[in-house]
Amino acid sequence: MSVKVTKHHRVALVIFFFITAVYGQVSYSIPEEMPIGSAVGNIAEDLGLDLKRLKSGKARIYTGNSMEYIEINKEKGVLLIKEKIDREVLCAKTTHCALHLQLILDNPMELYRITVEITDLNDNAPAFKKKEMNFEISESAVIGAKFMLEKAFDPDVGINGLQRYSLTPTDHFILKLHSQEDGNKIVEMLLQKSLDREQRESMSLLLTAFDGGEPQMSGTVKIHITVLDANDNAPVFTQKTYRATLTENAQKGSKIITVSASDADEGPNGKIMYYISSTINGVTEVFIIDQVSGGVTLNSEVDYEMASNYQIDIEAKDQGGLSDSCKLIIDILDINDNKPTINILSMSNSISEDSPIDTVIAMINVNDPDSGVNGKVYCAVNDDIPFAITSPSSNFFNLRTQHELDREKNAEYNISLTCIDEGVPRLSGNVSLRLQISDVNDNAPVFEKSFYETCIIENITPGHSIFTVKARDSDWNQNARVSYTLEESTVNGVSVSSYVSLNADTGVINAKRSFDYEQLKDFHFRVKAQDGGSPPLSSNVTVKIIIQDQNDNAPQVLYPIQTGGSVVAEMVPRSADVGYLVTKVVAVDVDSGQNAWLSYKLQKSTDRALFEVGAQNGEIRTVRQVTDTDAVKHRLTVVVEDNGQPSRSATVTVNVAVADSFPEVLSEFTNFNYDMKYNDDLTFYLILALAVVSVLFILSLIAIISVKIYRWRQERQFYKSATNLPVIPYYPPVYADGTLQRVYNYEMCGTTDSRMSDIKFVRPYSQNTLVNVSRAGTLRREEKEEDDAELSLEVRILCPLFVCWM
Repeated sequence: MSVKVTKHHRVALVIFFFITAVYGQVSYSIPEEMPIGSAVGNIAEDLGLDLKRLKSGKARIYTGNSMEYIEINKEKGVLLIKEKIDREVLCAKTTHCALHLQLILDNPMELYRITVEITDLNDNAPAFKKKEMNFEISESAVIGAKFMLEKAFDPDVGINGLQRYSLTPTDHFILKLHSQEDGNKIVEMLLQKSLDREQRESMSLLLTAFDGGEPQMSGTVKIHITVLDANDNAPVFTQKTYRATLTENAQKGSKIITVSASDADEGPNGKIMYYISSTINGVTEVFIIDQVSGGVTLNSEVDYEMASNYQIDIEAKDQGGLSDSCKLIIDILDINDNKPTINILSMSNSISEDSPIDTVIAMINVNDPDSGVNGKVYCAVNDDIPFAITSPSSNFFNLRTQHELDREKNAEYNISLTCIDEGVPRLSGNVSLRLQISDVNDNAPVFEKSFYETCIIENITPGHSIFTVKARDSDWNQNARVSYTLEESTVNGVSVSSYVSLNADTGVINAKRSFDYEQLKDFHFRVKAQDGGSPPLSSNVTVKIIIQDQNDNAPQVLYPIQTGGSVVAEMVPRSADVGYLVTKVVAVDVDSGQNAWLSYKLQKSTDRALFEVGAQNGEIRTVRQVTDTDAVKHRLTVVVEDNGQPSRSATVTVNVAVADSFPEVLSEFTNFNYDMKYNDDLTFYLILALAVVSVLFILSLIAIISVKIYRWRQERQFYKSATNLPVIPYYPPVYADGTLQRVYNYEMCGTTDSRMSDIKFVRPYSQNTLVNVSRAGTLRREEKEEDDAELSLEVRILCPLFVCWM
């Protein structure tokens, strides 16, 4: 496990190990060229080490065979620059450049790996190997003729390295770059305008190479061109890329390969010369080429450990100045020419006789610079001793106890360690160690992290495994056996044990209930790790559980409110302009994040061309002017959908009436009922009942009128005959002292719904009226008028009632 420490943040991973070796690693990143004495990082703080531990453990930095660029200040616990670091010297063109160090402590032995990444600074400008380049070009050179240019070299890497070229002036020539397999670019000068020697015999150009650093740096070279006569064919290589292999430590003068190019011209213009044009440092010193034959030979020894391959640019040029180029890739074959080197990093002079098995006695680094099987090393110790050697990582070995020790049988051991590589022939190295047997210690459990945090989604099933906490104890047997328990605490007033359970043996935390993000966002608790020693030792750690939202709630429409029998419609005047706001659909979603992002769209409408709904705000607006052909009634179905995965949605129906007046809306209002899918049967039965009652009412009215007309005619005949009779005083039996009821009161309540109409008929109240006994005819007339009033009253009562039912 590695930790990257930058300028903005630093994360320290601390792994303690005492007798049993455990490797920890910390990484730093620093720029090259830092002054001597500059601080690289606080190694004590990053590894969680006490300054006293650095002193008592004799802290030291092991760099292997490389130069000691970094040193440790044990007083302050920081790493300092010991030697100024030049990334180009250290790593050349390697993009990732780093120093790999080891921090070693004794009593008990501990080993930490330190990686210091060296970042590049733009401290080198692109440079050309030559000060000038000379070309002799025939005036007959065709448009598009290519001329190989020397590449610039910039030891910086990445953006600080060579980025582009420019050529000035460009009236006759332009630049063209060709990418190669290794990522480099071939720079060629192309003729874009014919040359005329009679007008201009020579010219000078300036080639500039730029890097991409800040500040930008550049290098230049002058190009002198002499215009010659007639050479119209350029050399052409038979291959663009040549490959060859060479064994390291080959003798000087060894022939590697011969490259070949042809030129269709004859005489001097067809004579080809070969040159190595690579600008990589040292290539022209290691390899040479026969300018006439094109044979490439070794000029000095090559070492695989220094360079595993070489890529060489070769140029073929005829006497007229035309040229072609190719690439030669030489792979260096490794041979087993280095034997393993054994370095004792740390060694215990004595150990206790009751030390547990696998107690580390010594830590050893074995270095073999060869590659592949030639650099693969295994180590062994002499037989008949209770020790074995193991390899926790590449090139690092631990000498451990393999069996229980008995000081009474053996008080001292001489251990012979031999390391052999797998090359042909095999090479080996060995060393002897002496170990005294003496006496013990224990440690409390230590969690892998000082704080645990994990995320789970809501609505998980009870029993789901959430997380695992892990603590390690460097003791042995029972003393190293760790058990886990939950410390008592509450979450929202409820015991944490009702939320989660903890496996005492494995440290696995399981959910005991399903969590709802809308009710609980996160909670935390503490876990205790206790070993099995006597007395037991323990430690604890805080665990935080974060609940993540799921899209488990569909959108809810707040407006318009949907009811079972509602036919209320939004009214839009026919004169409404484009963009007229009809209404707005308002919805909410109780989820969070993108699960609560709502969008609106029309799923169904009677006329899509007239209305649209805002995708984000739910506003329903007209999209064009209302025409006479547009229907009065419209039904829009709006879908409200959230942004969850999968998404949830809700629908709402909006009725819209296009009219300029309310009566016009009423004429179409009933039609909305027929569009509704509910209350159809109830409407049918209400209409049927209304029809039956209306028929019965008309028949009753006709009968009452007929009876009254008949009685009226009978009374008229009686009145005519009564004029000849003597006058007899008469008082109606239902009235006292000749009083006659002349005032009638009734109340009527009517609504647009006939089922809600009501009529209350109040009995007439008395009003005293004096009757002249001597005028019987007058009495008869009054009785007649009373009957007429009763008939009129019945008609006045029944007519409004009929109107209500109708």
